[in-house]
Amino acid sequence: MHGAVQVFRYLNIGGYIALAGVAVLLYGRRRDLGAMRAAAAFGSLGLLELLGLIPNDPGNLAERAVGRLDVILLVLFPFLLFRFTTTFRPARRDLGTTLFGLTGVLVVWTLALPRVPASGESWPWWFAAFVLVFLVHWSALSVLSAVRLATAGRRQPSVARSRMRMLSFASAAITVAIILVVFSTSSGSVVALAAQILALSAVVSFYLGLSPPQLVRMAWRLPEQTRVQIAIASLLEFAETPEEVVGRVLEPAARLVGARAIAIRDAEGTVVGAWNVPEDLWGRLTRRSGDGTEVVAPGATKLDLDLARGSIVVWASPYAPFFGEDELGLLRTLGSLTGVALDRVRLFQAEHEARLELERANEVKASFVALAAHELRTPMTTIHGFVTTLHHLGHRLDDGQREQLREALLQQTQRMASLIEQLLDLSRLDAEAIQIEPQPVPVRSHVEEVVAASARDPGAVDVEVASELVAMIDRNALDRILSNLVSNAFRYGQPPVTVRAEQSDRHFRLTVEDSGEGVSPEFVPDLFERFSRSDDSRAQAGGTGLGLAIARSYARAHGGDLLYEDAEPHGARFRLVIPTEQEALSR
Repeated sequence: MHGAVQVFRYLNIGGYIALAGVAVLLYGRRRDLGAMRAAAAFGSLGLLELLGLIPNDPGNLAERAVGRLDVILLVLFPFLLFRFTTTFRPARRDLGTTLFGLTGVLVVWTLALPRVPASGESWPWWFAAFVLVFLVHWSALSVLSAVRLATAGRRQPSVARSRMRMLSFASAAITVAIILVVFSTSSGSVVALAAQILALSAVVSFYLGLSPPQLVRMAWRLPEQTRVQIAIASLLEFAETPEEVVGRVLEPAARLVGARAIAIRDAEGTVVGAWNVPEDLWGRLTRRSGDGTEVVAPGATKLDLDLARGSIVVWASPYAPFFGEDELGLLRTLGSLTGVALDRVRLFQAEHEARLELERANEVKASFVALAAHELRTPMTTIHGFVTTLHHLGHRLDDGQREQLREALLQQTQRMASLIEQLLDLSRLDAEAIQIEPQPVPVRSHVEEVVAASARDPGAVDVEVASELVAMIDRNALDRILSNLVSNAFRYGQPPVTVRAEQSDRHFRLTVEDSGEGVSPEFVPDLFERFSRSDDSRAQAGGTGLGLAIARSYARAHGGDLLYEDAEPHGARFRLVIPTEQEALSR
């Protein structure tokens, strides 16, 4: 039995020294607070095992000092392990202060001990009291650390949960081992052997919790790995919208590191996908420079990870950066693949929209050519007929007939000239060849001029515009828009017609309202389309169907818009809305 105890004893010495080396190397690689506290805690155990190889001779001052240092390291280890757990979840201030004070008292008590009894020597009462307080202190801190690690790991991914459970088990196992060592009667007893076995299981568990081998991590990671593989496979499937990509990938990506929310951004910092991000967290999506970790609330950490073409943000527990290094690497990979998938969706949508736009442009072009040819054919046919009549039969016509033909020719040429001018307007607007040059315009006097020139009956137009109103607007654009609206009000509506204008701090608004029947609801979506006229308007009035299309194009070239709404109690109301010069510049 004694031989077995010695074998396990040497295994433990080597194991704890190796564990200390692993902790120190971990700190050298990570250089963060958690790694530093782990190195302090497990380094103290390794140093304790090294010092334990030195004999403790009560007659030798140096060896007695080594013995005291052994006890001090034993006192400090559970407190250092507790401090390691507070890296991720801070303890209450009063609890931390109390435990620090008790640990300090025990260290001072250790230094004040008259001597440390040798192995096999009976304990005086003052040493027995010290051992009792030491065991209570060790047990309380170790159990507290074990509970904190075990409870924190419940909602963590498999690897982090398993690592924390290993550390939790090791904390409990080494506590039991220490108690068994204290109460073992001899170095060759069953109790001593059980203590060494527990100590060895603790060192293995500490190692698996602190730095598990890659094969062990892969075995622990199988549940998340399966979800990640499914998510990656889903990225290869075709998706038409960013929401589809987000729905397939971001939730498994968040589960990979136990995050409660996740968002992905492009290279410009714009959020292109998010999962479960509440409104109060959107403000924390501001672009950061490089990788970063930010504690945003107790028990919550915001991780900002750079990707090849953007970045990914996750709101996870504070344990994720320390216990989920490999998972964060997988998250980066998955985030990059998600970014590629979102780029593919955007390219598809852009191509789809461009194709639809081209198809629509082709349709508009074909319709434009057909309708323009049709509209031009009518006056051209009439003009050709009149000219032919004058050429062949002019000598047979009396003066009255020739006068009628001249008036008809004038009317048709004016109609054709107007149509050609409108077509040229549209072509220039489409080519963005019309310059919009806002300038101060006295609105009332200018509206009255346009009404007098374009209204069939200027007296039937009520101009409700303040005489002092001056707007920054392009005169030509205002002329074209207002003249078309007033002409349409008389052509398709009924008088009286009302023109109103007002200006706020940000917009100039002009309204033209007639008292007719208004526009039928089913025709409203096509109201501003080129050459579009309802059956009723086509039957009751002439026109080309280009006026409103031209008016809206001028409004939009000015940075504004032309809108339609039903008037009350009946009639049509067209509202021109143009931003002021400052507002247009801010766009």
